[in-house]
Amino acid sequence: MKILLVFPGAAIIFVVLWEAFETIVFPRRVTRRIRLTRLFYRFTWKAWSRTVHSLVSGRRQETYLSFYGPLSELLLLVVWASGLIIGFAFVHWASGSPIKPLDGTASFSTYLYLSATTFFTLGLGDVAPHTPFGRGLIAFEAGIGFGFLALVIGYLPALNQSFSRREVNVSLLDARSGSPPTAAEMLRRHSHSHGMEALQELLHEWERWSAEFLETHLSYPVLAYFRSQHDNQSWLASLTMILDTCALVIVGLEGACQRQAELTFAMARHAVVDLSTVFNTPPREPERDRLSPEDLAFLRATLAEAGLRLREGSDADQKLSDLRRMYEPYAYSLSNYFLEPVPPWISKSTFTDNWQKTAWGRSSGFKKGIPSQGVEDQHF
Repeated sequence: MKILLVFPGAAIIFVVLWEAFETIVFPRRVTRRIRLTRLFYRFTWKAWSRTVHSLVSGRRQETYLSFYGPLSELLLLVVWASGLIIGFAFVHWASGSPIKPLDGTASFSTYLYLSATTFFTLGLGDVAPHTPFGRGLIAFEAGIGFGFLALVIGYLPALNQSFSRREVNVSLLDARSGSPPTAAEMLRRHSHSHGMEALQELLHEWERWSAEFLETHLSYPVLAYFRSQHDNQSWLASLTMILDTCALVIVGLEGACQRQAELTFAMARHAVVDLSTVFNTPPREPERDRLSPEDLAFLRATLAEAGLRLREGSDADQKLSDLRRMYEPYAYSLSNYFLEPVPPWISKSTFTDNWQKTAWGRSSGFKKGIPSQGVEDQHF
């Protein structure tokens, strides 16, 4: 009956190798619902986030949640390696291949030890098979182990590089749209002369950022769990703010770059919707309206003070509402899953940008996120 264990052992090996191929090598999104990697992340993320939420309070929650991305990445590699070692041990044991220097029937733990030393190419030689099948299996497993380690060595730097490229644009928003970023602040800070040209260039950069974000996070979904350096920044907040800004420009902002806003909106919305599909987070309506009629009136007044006129009237309000329905339910669903807050449309309180803060408090010479006169003389 032991020979029947060859089939589950071979199945474990095949599943793990296929999962590693789809996760590391395959550059396309995998639509298959039942996957070892997907189940691993959904189970471990729920367990980790609930544990942190119940045991940690305040800003420390964000710190502990940020550990999950890198730790889960390493734990997944351990799960894959363990699966391959166990699978090969089953095949060795089921084949009944005699091993030396032991006499008689070896236990499963001995074959497990043989599989582990072979997979990690230790070459100790204290336990070794002496049949053609056993030796061939050992050579095959050693090759798998060597290739697996090579993939891991190439996989980790690729993830870190993709994460760094993502965070560069997120960090650049700090001085352009506040901390956390808001659409009203983004437009207000581009109300100066030639501000609309700068806004057009910024939206063009974010069109490309959204496309690169879509490609990297569909190929490596684990990157979505990697959190930003500051607890008031995130890829989700930044992407939502860009969609908010584009929606306002599309509705009608005099002198703005409407065509570029439409292109950026399309790409950013594509990224939000596809990420919702990958993480199986169906759209859901926000518990509270992010932009109530009162907030919209306040937003218009704030922009008017900065010299920007947002189109008014029922048609403009309806168009803005239609645009919001295209992405807000998906952003809100992702926000609930990743425990990342969605930014407001407008900040009604005084705030300090991250670049203005130090470990000793707020830097002097700044007011409401805008550099004061003589800022170029200050040292950071």
